[in-house]
Amino acid sequence: MAKNEKTNVMRILEQKNISYTAHTYDPECGTDGMSVAKQLGQDPECVFKTLVARGASGGLYVFDIPAGDSLDLKKAAKAVGEKSAAMLPQKELLPLTGYVHGGCSPVGMKKQYPTVFHETAEIIDRIMVSAGKIGVQVELSPSALIELVGGTTADLTV
Repeated sequence: MAKNEKTNVMRILEQKNISYTAHTYDPECGTDGMSVAKQLGQDPECVFKTLVARGASGGLYVFDIPAGDSLDLKKAAKAVGEKSAAMLPQKELLPLTGYVHGGCSPVGMKKQYPTVFHETAEIIDRIMVSAGKIGVQVELSPSALIELVGGTTADLTV
């Protein structure tokens, strides 16, 4: 990525005057959260992956959890007031969010879906999430990110 190439996530953060640091990594070395954290020399507890699920009602929800953790679908459903939730099939991700698998960000989706961050987002100083493109992450204040997307926090992991 060229130094001056910005993603929509970066543009949105700048429009809202939210300071961030962009980080790039080599997708050839892995795009899963743990690989990204390792490449960037970051604590996996501060690198969050963005997952999208569908509730029993048909509504879509966004869940952001630490890279090394697994989403507990029962806890996720409870956090958004659904009876159950299931991961969104990968083929539906791009049409519904505007993002591809591995480059999904809680910021700048086609529609702002209810977003829940793992409760640890409240106790870390900085959080890293996808910048909306494979190979690029943004690091920013967790509280600013949660406020920007109108998010909440809950225990979401196994």
